[in-house]
Parts: sequence; structure tokens; C-alpha cells
Amino acid sequence: QVQLVESGGGLVQSGGSLRLSCAASGSIFRIYAINWYRQTPGKQRELVATITSGDSTSYADSVKGRFTISRDNAKNTVYLQMNSLKPEDTAVYYCHVPLYGEDYWGQGTQVTVSS
Repeated sequence: QVQLVESGGGLVQSGGSLRLSCAASGSIFRIYAINWYRQTPGKQRELVATITSGDSTSYADSVKGRFTISRDNAKNTVYLQMNSLKPEDTAVYYCHVPLYGEDYWGQGTQVTVSS
């Protein structure tokens, strides 16, 4: 069982920055690949960024160059640094861990970017 708790969302003006955090339970955190997804009403959840256990990262084209995913294994935490935010980044952001055939999700954190 993996528990995930996101934080750091909020309201920011266009061009601003936010840093999201995802705190995870489990003594084997270091082996997790961790994803950040986002979702807006009426749309499917969109994969935003991934970090593997080996610290390889990948990003959706829409956020490349603006968002950075990182992890701190000592704190069992993954971060999503979001810079140059745009109104279209407005969404609920979710942390996700696929592990041993199961999918674990956090409760989500709202990010709202005003124009």
C-alpha cells in the first residue's frame, strides 16, 4: 500500500511559479517511478511529468522547458517545479505511483493560473 499526499497548489498569476510536493509512504520509495498528472473538468487526465527510480525524467510537450520534476529519496518526496505558468496550466494535479500492478493516486491539489 502506498499513500500519496500532494501539496503546494494555489492561485498564481500568469508567468508565476509554484512548486508542488508529493509525500509518499513506504520504505521502498527509492524504487518508485512517480508521475504527475493533471486534469480539468470534462477532460481526461493528462500525464505531465515522470521521474524514474534512476532519476530519468520525461515531460509532456506542453510543459517542456517550464516544469521540472525531481525527487528527494531521504524525504520520500517528489516535487514539480512549475515556472512561467499559463492559464492553460490550470488543473487539479495528481501524484501517481504504479507499483506491482497497482495504481496509487493522491487526492490532488488545485492549481489556478489567472491571466
